[in-house]
Amino acid sequence: MDDEEVNKQLDHMVKFIRREGEEKASEIRSKAIEEADIEKAKIIQDRKLKIMQEFETKEKQIDIKKRIAYSNALNVSRLKILKAREEGVQKLLEEAHGRLSAISRDPSYRDILQALLLQALIKLEENKITIIARKQDVNLVQQVLPNAIAEYKKRTGRTCDAILDSKVFLPPGTDAGGKSNESCSGGIIASTVDGKIVCSNTLDARLSMAFEHMLPQIRYSLYGPSTSRKFFD
Repeated sequence: MDDEEVNKQLDHMVKFIRREGEEKASEIRSKAIEEADIEKAKIIQDRKLKIMQEFETKEKQIDIKKRIAYSNALNVSRLKILKAREEGVQKLLEEAHGRLSAISRDPSYRDILQALLLQALIKLEENKITIIARKQDVNLVQQVLPNAIAEYKKRTGRTCDAILDSKVFLPPGTDAGGKSNESCSGGIIASTVDGKIVCSNTLDARLSMAFEHMLPQIRYSLYGPSTSRKFFD
């Protein structure tokens, strides 16, 4: 084999190796690009998922804040309504107390006072009791007290010595609208001699008791059925 043939074979081998190297390099390059695209797509997908998760989290937080704000606003509104209703109920009670003073000026007050005395005697069931009344009612109490005692004996078969206090008096009632804590619209307070048992049978006390007992009906009459409490007839 002469030099020319050797050179041809070497040249052929160099071209073959070069072509093979280029193909291998191209294959490696293609594979690298493919892997890079896959990794890039994975990174992008992961990032998208993370962004979506962050968005959902923030969306939930915003929704929770909205719900809390709505609930707070609703509670504030409910409290205002409850306060307004309670003020309305108390105003009604005050108006009722303000009208009590008229009862003591009515001719029927004599019978009412006697009934209050009899009720106090029956409730205490004591042989001796002390009666306290308003100063302006002293004469009227002295008139009806014997009748109340007689009726008490008739109903219970018991005797009772009821003494009207001549030194201590209930505060006088107000003449017009309104009722203060220092006023009494009429009626009496009865107690045992030692003062351990007391029966408050003033008009104001009776009104407060009746008002408390009828409060559900009063609220129903004023505002209708409640969504949070049941009304019983």
